[in-house]
Amino acid sequence: MDKATLGGGCFWCLETVYQRVVGIISLQSGYAGGHSENPSYEEVCSESTGHAEVVRLEFDPDKVTFSELLDIFWIIHDPTTPNRQGNDVGSQYRSIILYHSDEQRLIAGNSIKALEDRALYQNKIVTELRAFDVFYPAEAYHQNYYENNPGNPYCQLVVKSKLDKFLSYFPERVKPGSAT
Repeated sequence: MDKATLGGGCFWCLETVYQRVVGIISLQSGYAGGHSENPSYEEVCSESTGHAEVVRLEFDPDKVTFSELLDIFWIIHDPTTPNRQGNDVGSQYRSIILYHSDEQRLIAGNSIKALEDRALYQNKIVTELRAFDVFYPAEAYHQNYYENNPGNPYCQLVVKSKLDKFLSYFPERVKPGSAT
């Protein structure tokens, strides 16, 4: 079992996608990368805590590698927009990889360099790469948000588009029976 912590906009989007990835054992939406202890959603949204909305993943590296998790990460968010994903604006929505080991740091750094070398994006990659420190779980109503609120307009417009992108780019990575 291994861990990864990623932020790329609203955690509902990342949570929804990674719940469907083969090899993910468990995941939780929360906050990391900041300086205050036990922040609330409202505090994180005020941008006073320094935290980003993230998902903490536990995964089986025999079924999905950290590198493969990053391949998905790059597709489902825009790593070139500082403090923004679509209409979600603020430092809590920044692109961030919080590595749990030197190996993850090297893999993430090489992945960023490979993206830049391939010039897939017109703008520079602004994804923050830093050591994992502490994770604070988000409030209960944020967990499994898409599954619990499928009719929510944000879920239908934003979350579903990221899920559809994942399903179209990585059909071989989808857990059986979890496509929708």
